[in-house]
Amino acid sequence: MEEHHSNDEFDAPWKDILESYFPEFLEFFLQEAFDGIDWERGFEFLDKELSRITRAASIGDRRMDKLVKVWRRDGVELWVLIHIEIQGDRKTNFAEGMYVYQYRAYDLYQVPVVGLAILADEEDSWRPSEFSYTLWGTRQSYQFTAIKLLDYSEYALEQSTNPFAIVTLAHRQAKKTKHRTEDRYQEKRRLIRRLYQQGYSRQHVIDLFRFIDWVLHLPEELDDRLNEEIVVFEESQKMPYISSMERFLEKRGVKKGEAMILTRQLQRRFGTVPDWANEKIAKADLPSLEEWSLRFVDASSLDDVFSDKG
Repeated sequence: MEEHHSNDEFDAPWKDILESYFPEFLEFFLQEAFDGIDWERGFEFLDKELSRITRAASIGDRRMDKLVKVWRRDGVELWVLIHIEIQGDRKTNFAEGMYVYQYRAYDLYQVPVVGLAILADEEDSWRPSEFSYTLWGTRQSYQFTAIKLLDYSEYALEQSTNPFAIVTLAHRQAKKTKHRTEDRYQEKRRLIRRLYQQGYSRQHVIDLFRFIDWVLHLPEELDDRLNEEIVVFEESQKMPYISSMERFLEKRGVKKGEAMILTRQLQRRFGTVPDWANEKIAKADLPSLEEWSLRFVDASSLDDVFSDKG
């Protein structure tokens, strides 16, 4: 029987790929913003500020929000608020949540906030992009950009070299092949082979492979079959990326088990594990997980476990 990821489990790969390739993310989904940003000044993910806004907003679970500080070409600092909506269910308060986050961010920090929602669901008619109300001569309206992954044509995605074209293809195929294991196998095989033909760097190939492998999850026997095919294909192409990919696949099961054990240990001693700690665990490599598990024995706080001082 095929195993399936819940909608929530798409969060981690999306967050990882967004954080790794944020300029490419904006170039693909919001070209106007990409063109208006001074990338030489860098950018910064504002996790602490977003956490403060989230607590103040009380609008529900928004795990996929990202708040990023950038600089416009004219020197003005502004923030980009991004929400990726993975679930296929219509959310009645979605636009309200975007509005609340925007005004809370402006109220707390007095900076312009650009709203961008990536709708990765399968409900074509659900397209929230505005929150408004009118009462006794007063009108309040907030519009934000909403990008629907369903709107991208297969042809355009196949032609693009932006890594988020592959991300979009992989996500859509994950939805489309949810109950069709053999079709999913063929699509995963096709997308991985395509990585080698797009001229991506070695790191791009490995990062995108990790995303594809996560969202297009297959039973172990099919993954083994696919890996054998990829080894043969890669050898014929003289592209030795597969060694890193194989190590990743081999360690995936060990790493997942180590992460689960560490999380349970932390919960037992410190109670609810905060989002920042869960995120560190989700992104960590195996040596880090093993090190944190050792530190746990003598740690008196979560900070002791994750301290960079070791």
